[in-house]
Amino acid sequence: MSVIKSSAKRQKFNIFPYILTLPTIIFVALFTAWPVILSIYKSFFLQRMNIARFREPSFIGFDNYSFLFSDPNFLQVIKNTVNYVIGTVPISIFLGFFFALLVNRKLVGRGVFRLALFHPMVLPMVSAATIWLFFFTPGYGLMNSALRVLGYTGPENWTGNPGLALLSVIIVAIWKNSGYYMIFYLAGLQKLPGDVFESAQLDGANWWQILWKITFPLLRRTTVFITTIAFIDAFRTVDHIFVLTTGGPSQASTVLLFQLWQERFENQNVGLSSAITVIFVLVLLVFTVTNYLISEKED
Repeated sequence: MSVIKSSAKRQKFNIFPYILTLPTIIFVALFTAWPVILSIYKSFFLQRMNIARFREPSFIGFDNYSFLFSDPNFLQVIKNTVNYVIGTVPISIFLGFFFALLVNRKLVGRGVFRLALFHPMVLPMVSAATIWLFFFTPGYGLMNSALRVLGYTGPENWTGNPGLALLSVIIVAIWKNSGYYMIFYLAGLQKLPGDVFESAQLDGANWWQILWKITFPLLRRTTVFITTIAFIDAFRTVDHIFVLTTGGPSQASTVLLFQLWQERFENQNVGLSSAITVIFVLVLLVFTVTNYLISEKED
C-alpha cells in the first residue's frame, strides 16, 4: 500500500511537463506579458521624445486616457476601427465558408479553383495593396471601368475620397483574407462524418436544411476559431493602409493600430502611444475571452 502511495506521489509532482513548457513560458513572459506591463506603466506618464522638456517621464495618472476619450480625432479612429472590423470580419468569414462549400464539391479542376481562391493569401499585404492601388486608379482603374460598364460615368477617386477611403481598405482586406479562412472551413468540412449527411438525405432533408441544421452546427468550433483570428487580424493589419491611403484623407481610414504607430514613431509620444496600446490589448482580450466563454457555454 505504501509503495502505491509513493508511486502516486511521484507521478503527482512530476516536473518533466513543466520543463517542457518552460521555454514557451519564458518566451510569452518576455515578449508578451512584460511589454504589456511596461505599456501599462508608461501610460501613466507624460513623455514625448521629440520635445526636450518632455523627454523625462512625468507622472500624470489617467490623463492620457482622459485626453484620448475626449479627443474627437481619437473617437473618429475608434469609429473607423469598428466600421473596419464590422465590414471585414463577417463578410470574409461568410465568403470563406461559401468558397469552402464550393471547392469541397466534386468539380473538374477543383484544385485550380482552390489555388486561385487561396492565392491572395500568399501575397504579402503590401503587394496586394499595390495591385489594388492600380485597380483604384481614378481614370482607368478596374473599379471605375466596372462602374462605367454598369452605366456610371463619373470616375471615383477611391483612395482620396473621405467617403470611399475606408471602403477601399475593407475591399482589399476581404479579398486578401477570404481564401485564408476558406482553408480552415475546408479542413473542417472534410472531417465531418459522411453517414450523418447520408441519413439526412434519406430522411428527405433538402440542401438548405442540411447546411443550416447539420453542416454549420458541426463547424461551430471552426467558426469560433476563425472568428477569433479574423477579429485579431482586423485589428493588427495596417500594411495596406500605408500603401493605399496613409490613414487619410482627414483620418477617414485611420484605424487604432495605425494611430498607435503615428503616436509612437511620428509624434514620438511614448505616454499616449502606451495608453493606446493598453486600450488595444484590452479590446482584443475582452473579445477573445468572451468568444471562448460563449463557445464553452454552448457545449
